Amino acid sequence: MYVQKTRLIGIAILTMIVPVDKALGQISTRDDKAAIAAVSEARAEAFNQGDAEGIARHFTRDAVLMAPGKPASVGKKSVRAYYQSIFDAFEVQLDSYYEEVEVSGDMAYGRGEATVRLTPRNGGETKVTSSKYLNILARQPDGSWMTTHDIWNSNGVVP
Repeated sequence: MYVQKTRLIGIAILTMIVPVDKALGQISTRDDKAAIAAVSEARAEAFNQGDAEGIARHFTRDAVLMAPGKPASVGKKSVRAYYQSIFDAFEVQLDSYYEEVEVSGDMAYGRGEATVRLTPRNGGETKVTSSKYLNILARQPDGSWMTTHDIWNSNGVVP
């Protein structure tokens, strides 16, 4: 009798714990997705301010940036240099957003769309392009998220 009561109590406790763990996992994932979206928004804000260092701070030390038609840029210094070359030549405006964010443990990805307006600083027509992109992010020891890989390709020039 005592063994049966102990088993029933154990089953009852497990039944209560499992849904709580599942709910906590959903909250954690939701919080992670919000944090990842905030990283993307901070990078976009830095881009719009012409702040190459502000963009690079959201990349890991050994991050890989894969811009269309260019060799891969590896490391924060290379990421910073890539963006600085754009800001030196153009006034910029970026509109971007994630369409999808998925988290799996300490890794995540964000898939999005972007429109970039580049106006040459030395005069000339503004070029507007549309692209799709994929960011891979890793949770850092402090719990924050940083970009490990960033790749995009063009949907073409916007008329």
